[in-house]
Amino acid sequence: MASPLKGIKVLELGHFIAGPMAGLQLADLGAQVIKIERPDTGDPFRGFETGAKANNYSHNFCAFNRNKLSVTLDLNNTLGQELLRSMAGKADVVLENFRPGVTRRLGIDYEVLRKVNPRLIYCSIVGFSEDGPYKDRPAFDTVGQAISGILGMFLDPREPVLRGPTISDQVTGMQACSGILAALFEREKTGIGRHVEITMVEASMYLMPDSFTAYTQSGITLGSETRAASSLAFAFTCSDGKMIAMQISSVEKFWRGFLTGIGREDIGDDPRFKGRAARITNFQVLVQTLRPVFTTKPSAYWVKQISDQDVPCAPVNSIPEALADPEVKHLGLFHEIEHPQYGKMTVMRRSVRLDGERETEALPPPALGEHTERVLREFGHSSAEIAALRRAGII
Repeated sequence: MASPLKGIKVLELGHFIAGPMAGLQLADLGAQVIKIERPDTGDPFRGFETGAKANNYSHNFCAFNRNKLSVTLDLNNTLGQELLRSMAGKADVVLENFRPGVTRRLGIDYEVLRKVNPRLIYCSIVGFSEDGPYKDRPAFDTVGQAISGILGMFLDPREPVLRGPTISDQVTGMQACSGILAALFEREKTGIGRHVEITMVEASMYLMPDSFTAYTQSGITLGSETRAASSLAFAFTCSDGKMIAMQISSVEKFWRGFLTGIGREDIGDDPRFKGRAARITNFQVLVQTLRPVFTTKPSAYWVKQISDQDVPCAPVNSIPEALADPEVKHLGLFHEIEHPQYGKMTVMRRSVRLDGERETEALPPPALGEHTERVLREFGHSSAEIAALRRAGII
């Protein structure tokens, strides 16, 4: 079965990335994920784009909200809170990433909803713990990376510049999903739900256990290039301006094959690079020795030369190049889908295949409130009740 969570109902009170990332994975696995959004603006990520393209359907929002249904509901209104509690009574999972204390103020926290539905799995994603020293601080991805130590391993202190995609947000959502799945599995045996809790800080630290055991067990503080040196991982710019990356690791045959591939076996005879320990110690010297070699030929030439020696290497793709990569095309990770209002778009499928299959019945990211009436009917509300809620501005 390509959609093993079919039949599971999830109420996602998520915004930006961490919460929606967890909901996305559940949706990709077949759960009915109902995204609860503010009636006026919805998830703030909807309006992340500015200028001519601003349409409340930003690419940022679309990336994390495919395969979901959108229901508008004013949770600052007592009637909206009451409706959410009623829906939670028929749901399997409630997923939220509000700041600590918000759900308690709204009367939709775990202690309240578990009385409504003892089988409910309630997942709380926060930046910092609700009872810790930073409980009153806001947090986004950069803050999670900074506190956890991730950012310190990327930045050059001489010229610190943030680069690359969000990390803490995604890994927090992924681990939240893992906790939800474990709680759903346990519920099959006990019939009782769980409160799944995770902070961005602990999720980020959990991503790199080796960095912490290096310090606690061996007294080694890893720097930004420590991993590259110990793994003999390189990236070089070639004559065509494109880059190539490779990882030789501790395998001696890869080292020898690499030198053969670039036609520089003499480097292996240099006392500074004889043996893995010497190469790690003199890593920066090795990098400077190799860099001029790669400026003599284009990237494709070096990829073939090194790959022909069975050494792990690849071109450093841009996003367009990654989409066009033969392996990516073969995997079929992307497909085209159409939204009746916003038209055709290319979206990802889930990365996990079950018996060779990905998700079935894929849905485009929803327009704001697109499924409000349909979902409320599924939860037992009549057309008259829905019309009254709309007149009152609740939905």
